[in-house]
Amino acid sequence: MKKSVLKTLSLVAFILVTLTLTNCGSDEPDIIIEEPSTEVVKNLKAGILNGNLQEDYTLDANTVYNLNSSFIVEKGATITIPAGTRIQAANGGTNVYIAILKGGKIDIQGTSSNPVFMSSASGNPGDWGGLTICGEATTTAGENATAEVGGFIYGGTNDSDNSGSINYLVIKGTGAQINADSQYNGVSLYAVGSGTKIDNIAVLNGSDDGIEFFGGTVSVSNLYLENNEDDSIDWTEGWNGTVDNAYISHSIAGFSTVFEGDKDNNNPKFNNITAVSTVGGTALQFKKESGGTITGLSLTGYDTSIDMKDGGPLTNVIIDGVTADPALNYTNTPVTTKASFGWVNSNVSIPSSVLQGTVSGTITLDAGTKYQLNSSYIVQDGGTLVIPAGTKIEARNGGTGVYIAVLKGGKIDIQGTSDNPVVISSPGANPGDWGGLTICGKATTTAGVDATAEVGGFIYGGTSDTDNSGSIKYLVIKGTGAQINADSQYNGISLYAVGSGTTIENVSVINGADDGVEFFGGTVSAKNVYLENNEDDSVDWTEGWNGTVTNTYISHTIAGFSTAFEGDKDNGNPKFINLTAISTVGGTGLQFKKTSGATITNIWLEGYTKNIDMKDGGPLANVIIDGADADPAKDYKTGTKVDISAWSWRNKGL
Repeated sequence: MKKSVLKTLSLVAFILVTLTLTNCGSDEPDIIIEEPSTEVVKNLKAGILNGNLQEDYTLDANTVYNLNSSFIVEKGATITIPAGTRIQAANGGTNVYIAILKGGKIDIQGTSSNPVFMSSASGNPGDWGGLTICGEATTTAGENATAEVGGFIYGGTNDSDNSGSINYLVIKGTGAQINADSQYNGVSLYAVGSGTKIDNIAVLNGSDDGIEFFGGTVSVSNLYLENNEDDSIDWTEGWNGTVDNAYISHSIAGFSTVFEGDKDNNNPKFNNITAVSTVGGTALQFKKESGGTITGLSLTGYDTSIDMKDGGPLTNVIIDGVTADPALNYTNTPVTTKASFGWVNSNVSIPSSVLQGTVSGTITLDAGTKYQLNSSYIVQDGGTLVIPAGTKIEARNGGTGVYIAVLKGGKIDIQGTSDNPVVISSPGANPGDWGGLTICGKATTTAGVDATAEVGGFIYGGTSDTDNSGSIKYLVIKGTGAQINADSQYNGISLYAVGSGTTIENVSVINGADDGVEFFGGTVSAKNVYLENNEDDSVDWTEGWNGTVTNTYISHTIAGFSTAFEGDKDNGNPKFINLTAISTVGGTGLQFKKTSGATITNIWLEGYTKNIDMKDGGPLANVIIDGADADPAKDYKTGTKVDISAWSWRNKGL
């Protein structure tokens, strides 16, 4: 009898449950029964993360957890992850991820000696999804918006919302592809509020973004991002938090950007941001009306510093107190360095043979090492770059992003010899492959004190005509002159207000797309200068330069160049002793603009269609050649040619 009653009750219960679940004939949606939280907890105790957690739970740091599918922390529940915990994600693509829903919390308690790790076995890009947190802060997507990952609901009105705390977390191998337009990020923060604390987080080898903010007000400090294939930091939907101290690196070509801001500009803040690339690329990109305020920016190795993708106003982007300038490289001495992230197990390092970044102390290169000039390499005020005899530096074909610059107060010491000159060249030595060498000094210039250079935006000019920017002896430069804009290019050597205390002897500039050597004011002199097939002017000067060049040999064998000499603006009466210029393709020899002039002794001009060109009708009396006013009708094959038979160093290559 008891068995019969039990069977009857069981049958009734089954029918009631079936009717409830089927809900036939009703317009209400079917009820979805999630895996009971007790089953999720049972799995957690077995070292498996999957299902929907509906209660608080603390992982065991002594257990290696397997994330085999989605693990979702629901409203009202908190997952606590102690220091040293390791979570291994299966290579399950978009099916494998951790998500914290609105009202749920995550508490990652890593330390610098015991961070928490979440990674696939191999840590390869796209192996699994990543970590997604959904909050109740504001977003321009509105309340209860639907995320592009997981279809999760996010967004509300509580900007101080608290989704938990993350300390010392390392994530690897994220970014699984959802569809043609969407991928998971390493960390996706959907309308996460300012009550959430995120400090010391590293995202490595993601196939999409390292971290992306979708609205919200959350801030992050101490962020390490390495080789994320799309954007390292991405934000949209009016996010307006702050990132303090970020180190970003790219050593694999093909990534998108360091920063990508999109849509409305709520002016997020970024303090002490360092980004380093060994493969070029774009640094900061802003779409639509997006912007931000950045303080303490240091970019190294990027071909493009600022990209206003949709033509948005540059005034929306403030860098170190002023409007962003795409012409600047922002290669500054970094505040945040890789050394600050010793807790991150990174295998990426920049070889010592790669030259980029800044020189603040004394750096001495090794003649036995073949160096790669990968980007801008800038000697700061107080720094000295020493380059021994025989050193070879191969410049990447990176256009305007690749150059060496010596700033005011910095020095360069090139110690080449006739047998072992220093060579700086691109692999093909083709015009315009890279920038060139720029030196900025403290001598006088008609541009004034602290003028801004047309290349790099560097500051130059002062009152010390005997200023010393170092010494250059036996240097060969090839393939320079990258185009900056429609009006400006780098030169082989640009000398901005360089003083007479600087030594320049035995210099060769070959195949430059702009000038061989240009003097912008200053008092520096040079000796034994060889210039071959530079496409604009072989020697150019302006801003009242008044030094002396002794023994100049200029060769033109390719048609289309501008001039052998171009003097411009005020006449500081520079001196040229022993000048030889020979063309096999015609062209203009000596051109003087405005009131420019010079005094030339022992001249030999050969093969030019026009020897003297007073471009703007300036006085011929400003140009003195062998003791007399210049005469455009005269044949100046009158002196003694500069003998370069002993200059065997002049065309040495890599």
